[in-house]
Amino acid sequence: MRVALYYTHAAENPLARAAAHWLGRDAFTGEPVRQSVADGISPERLAELTADPRRYGWHATLKAPFRLAEGRTLPELEQAAADFAAQRGPLPLTLDLQRLGPFFALTPAGDPSAINDFAADVVRAFEPFRAPLTEPEIARRRRSHLSPEQDRYLLDWGYPYVFDLFRLHMTLTGSVPDGEAGATERALRRHFRDFLGKPGQLDALAIFVQPDASRDFLVHSRIPLIAHGAA
Repeated sequence: MRVALYYTHAAENPLARAAAHWLGRDAFTGEPVRQSVADGISPERLAELTADPRRYGWHATLKAPFRLAEGRTLPELEQAAADFAAQRGPLPLTLDLQRLGPFFALTPAGDPSAINDFAADVVRAFEPFRAPLTEPEIARRRRSHLSPEQDRYLLDWGYPYVFDLFRLHMTLTGSVPDGEAGATERALRRHFRDFLGKPGQLDALAIFVQPDASRDFLVHSRIPLIAHGAA
């Protein structure tokens, strides 16, 4: 089993519903969702382009997936997350569409420093729950040709893209060839047109669980950030 600390919108949030229809799966129920029609992209191709993010569900990574350390339990993690969330308030989050290398994602518009600081606190606070990476896990990550700094973060924190290398993003596609990027971006902008550039909040900490490597990630719990005046 692996767990992850993510941000995701509430199940009933219209953006969460739109994302589920784009990705083709609801991470709260685990059930398939009929994918929306995307002009310029066949249903078969849309299913291919969204296959990788569909496994993880609609989310933004705060602390990347990890196995629980020996002696640690999921209920303990959930209690720690509740304690953490009780000391934090919601943060402003306005999302826009960007292509990040080969894939598309929704990313924060404007200054992300408060969100980056929040994510760094999550990485540190829940590190005692993370089991060390195995050699195969390290080797798999290193196939991405990590920089020395990324490699150091991988070994120290279990993920290469933390702290100054972190960028919050909510992934919408896998790798999109350059020749398909224009049609994909147009389809995404149409699908998410009601949400791009609209003020919102990062208002919860979510625990996602992957029962085993062959299974998709599911929302185990979503814990609101409830401290008054913390933002």
